[in-house]
Amino acid sequence: MSEKKCVNIAVLTVSDTRTEADDKSGQVLVDRIKDAGHHLAEKKIIKDEKDLLQEQLKKWIASPEVDVVIATGGTGVTGRDITPEAFEELYDKAIPGFGELFRMLSYQNIKTSTLQSRCTGGVTNGTFLFALPGSTGACKDGWDQILVHQLDSTHKPCNLVELMPRLLEK
Repeated sequence: MSEKKCVNIAVLTVSDTRTEADDKSGQVLVDRIKDAGHHLAEKKIIKDEKDLLQEQLKKWIASPEVDVVIATGGTGVTGRDITPEAFEELYDKAIPGFGELFRMLSYQNIKTSTLQSRCTGGVTNGTFLFALPGSTGACKDGWDQILVHQLDSTHKPCNLVELMPRLLEK
């Protein structure tokens, strides 16, 4: 069995009101990333402004120190919820199965309320991008039931980590 690879992950909380002192969802992700043996590349809180969000995403996408970005917040349907649009405009390739699987799993806990989630996943310039809802429950579900497995290089039959060296193939 091959040795598990450490992945460099940046965490982004998208919120007009959260601060480091009360960012429970971002902290849930940070704790789980570290517990899984991955490296926290950086953590930031950005207001629900598409330009600010995309500016930060572009920095991380360009950085060789970031393999994956996981965002929490801004995936709902209100006027200030712009995370999916900001992410999707930057994708080279969407990963529609991420949002589909998340909503399927989320249905077990919150039933039809999961339709309000517009969580999304994709890849840009060799960097995986995932946007989860802002609740701690959603972050736990997204990490514990999907991302912890797909970011584990030993997960079978396949995982996203084994694809990383090939993401920039032409």
